Amino acid sequence: MADTLDPLSPSTNSPRVPGLMHKLRTRFSRSPPPRPSGEGYVEFGEFRSEAPGIKKVGTFAGVFCPVVLSMFSALVFIRMGYLVGNAGLLVTLGQFGLAYLIVFFTVTSICAISTNGAVEGGGVYFMISRTLGPEFGGAIGTLFFFANVVSSALCISACTEALVENFGVSGYLVGENPGLPNGWWFRFLYRTLLNGVGLGVSLAGASLFARTSLAIWVTMLVCLGSAFISFFVTGSSMIDKPDMNQLVNATQFAYTGLSAATLRGNLYADYARDYTTSIGERVDFASVFGVLFTGVTGVMAGANMSGELKNPSRSIPAGTLWALLFTALSYGALSLLTAATCSRELLQNNYVYLLPINIWPPFIAVGMLMATFSAGLSNLIGASRVLEALAKDNIYGFLLRPMANHSGNPVMAVLASWLLVQFGIMADSLNAIAQVNSVLFITSYFAINLACLGLDLASAPNFRPTFKYFSWVTALMGMVGSASLVFALRPAYASGAALACCALVLALHFLSPAAADPKWGSLSQALIFHQVRKYLLLLDPRREHVKFWRPQMLLLVASPRQSAPLIDFVNDQKKGGLFVIGHVRVGELDGSGDPLAAEQKYWLKLIDHLKVKAFVELCLAESVRSGAAQLTRLAGLGAMKPDTVLLGFRDDQPPKDFFRDPQSPYKSEEFELEGGEQMFPCRRTINARLACAEYVRIVRDVLCVDKNVCLCRHFHLLDMAAVERRSPSVKYIDVWLVEPLRASREDAFTVPALFALQLAAVVRSARGWQHLRLRVHVAATLPAVILAEGSRSYAVQPAVDPSLPPLDPGRPVQQRLEQLLRLLRIDASIHCVPEWPVLEDSRRLDSLDDDDSIYHRVPMSYLQKVNSIMRVRSSEGVAVTFVQLPPPPRLPARATSADEPLCQQYLKVLDELTKDLSPTILVRGLKSVTSTAL
Repeated sequence: MADTLDPLSPSTNSPRVPGLMHKLRTRFSRSPPPRPSGEGYVEFGEFRSEAPGIKKVGTFAGVFCPVVLSMFSALVFIRMGYLVGNAGLLVTLGQFGLAYLIVFFTVTSICAISTNGAVEGGGVYFMISRTLGPEFGGAIGTLFFFANVVSSALCISACTEALVENFGVSGYLVGENPGLPNGWWFRFLYRTLLNGVGLGVSLAGASLFARTSLAIWVTMLVCLGSAFISFFVTGSSMIDKPDMNQLVNATQFAYTGLSAATLRGNLYADYARDYTTSIGERVDFASVFGVLFTGVTGVMAGANMSGELKNPSRSIPAGTLWALLFTALSYGALSLLTAATCSRELLQNNYVYLLPINIWPPFIAVGMLMATFSAGLSNLIGASRVLEALAKDNIYGFLLRPMANHSGNPVMAVLASWLLVQFGIMADSLNAIAQVNSVLFITSYFAINLACLGLDLASAPNFRPTFKYFSWVTALMGMVGSASLVFALRPAYASGAALACCALVLALHFLSPAAADPKWGSLSQALIFHQVRKYLLLLDPRREHVKFWRPQMLLLVASPRQSAPLIDFVNDQKKGGLFVIGHVRVGELDGSGDPLAAEQKYWLKLIDHLKVKAFVELCLAESVRSGAAQLTRLAGLGAMKPDTVLLGFRDDQPPKDFFRDPQSPYKSEEFELEGGEQMFPCRRTINARLACAEYVRIVRDVLCVDKNVCLCRHFHLLDMAAVERRSPSVKYIDVWLVEPLRASREDAFTVPALFALQLAAVVRSARGWQHLRLRVHVAATLPAVILAEGSRSYAVQPAVDPSLPPLDPGRPVQQRLEQLLRLLRIDASIHCVPEWPVLEDSRRLDSLDDDDSIYHRVPMSYLQKVNSIMRVRSSEGVAVTFVQLPPPPRLPARATSADEPLCQQYLKVLDELTKDLSPTILVRGLKSVTSTAL
């Protein structure tokens, strides 16, 4: 069976690699093919590129007029009586103030984002997604799309109500003449026809609507002006109630004209029943505010038209702020004049009171129809543009692919939006639709303020908006105000919107193609960087304590193709600690660029493919040993640095390609390149391995810088799937607390032994490994250390871990070890090995570190017997075996001819010790990592 692990093999430095690196550099430096342009820009998410023949609109026609028309919508002509008649003038003005305060803060955030870079089609969705990333941006963008759909349905319902009030049976403009028939089905028919007209205009192009918005705005301004004039010139009279009102028996209500008494009577709230609902529902503060807030939701209409604007970054802030001021003054004046001229009964029972009191009623009729229809059309176009943007960004993959359009008007997106509006207009109550509409828009406002707040707090250097009136305070107030308001007034609706948003965020995070390969930045990354930097500075290595030690691993690999099971295993072994995958390429900088830059992307793909939580460190060095030393010393950051280095075992078994093996759980074609080339090619010949001396020097270097070292062998045999599915063929984790070349009954209490025990305990505590049993093997019948010189033999006490509590040396090893395991809270069974052989040597050895000649003098028969004992005791059901690593031989600073034979003999000793075992880790620990203290 091929061994998967010779991770420092120079195989990736074969003569074929330069050609592979040239292909990678060429592949990633190649310019993308040009894409067709549409709607005046080349690609959504790229900088604007004006297309010839496409006329753009300016601030007034493209932003100011659409925002004013959208904000007035159903409120200014159809629902002002509903507001003042129920809430009173003071509450109405207070609600307007609250709504405009939230909207103003949100507008400052919109202006900040829109003046911080190029704004493309998709408007507010573009701003949110490019700031918060694909997951959160896509979720909020989806809610914003539905908000526009609901708002369009609201405006169409209001337009239908205006039609029926003016041209229905007994309508104000038909009088005694036959009018349009009324009833649910007829109103649904009218809404359907209006929605169809909006579809036709949308298919003709949004630019057409933007250029005609000026004429619509002028018309509506005339109508609104007639309403203000009428308050002053129309005398007192009795106004008939509309036919829709079936709640009261009275047929007429008083219009008093300007009157101080009427104003005093309308100052305070007096909630009545809503005659437009089928059951006459009682009005309250929340329902009034829900309707009122629809009058400020149109503030995003200008941003939604960003794809049709000449200069979005300049037009959106200026046009939106002027529209906000204009509508605020209009609402305030209209509320005051209404409260001063209309009796409470008139306002509560006739929401379209502006018609009969006008100097020429058709003015108001035209204003009603123009305001509501244009607002509905604006929202329909806005919804289609957001849907198109979601499709172009590949947020939902193939589900929205037909909606993407790169060469003109997004026909499929318009049709899909129109269909959803058609479902929305089935709700007969305008006020009921308004509640949902307000919640969805407030959620969008919350997201925009959150985006700007995050950008400001993250101190992103590229967040430099030219809009001067934005700060983190305005964003915070807008965010808190939006959240507090919506949960205070409509907790059920708000909870539903919040749950929907969270569900979308999670779904997009795991399933969205855009989340897997985002084309824009994510605010979460900026915030994480900002906070991680702070916490890394707080993480002081001088305050480390053994109680809180956790494995921090650096795994050096040459080819992940042959190392996949080990990478997977170390990911479980780290126990929430640091895991760094290191790779060394032999070479040098030649002035033509970074040779590892193109390869980096594939290493990151590897992390995703293997589903491990690891960092990647690539190193370019003049030799593998030099690169390994650099990674050992420099990998990590601050106090988060690896303390344990893992290497594959150097043997002569041919490697196994886990990416091509059809039976392998790691099989993948992601790393197959053009022309039959492979990313991470396996070692092809035995001669491609590292020299023995260089390999041993790497091990020695790791120990020299006071880091623990682990050599991993036979991990191509590890079946992680069997471990995770609790297969009966995998039962144990074995730890041999015996120094193989100087066995002693005190070995179990030394630092290297307890380090190996701690690693095994950590592995067993990992998810998927907890069902395995931990077995500890000790040599119980040996004296302290048996070494011979001639006919004499004498004992040398090994260095016991100084952190351990006093353990009675007179008690048997098994009892002391049981006591220690209880103190360490490690659940393990102890197995004594009475047949452990004694290594008899012809010279005295106080320590293996004092004489490297032991590796030449150790009999192969001794090693084979030790190996046989371990194989017999671990013959079945062992997932991983931990064995103590004998210290590597000391080597001179400069290489000599004697290095290679000595290192070959050392590796031969290790080979004989671990031959035919289960996946084995040879561990050499230098630091105390166990604690019995609280």
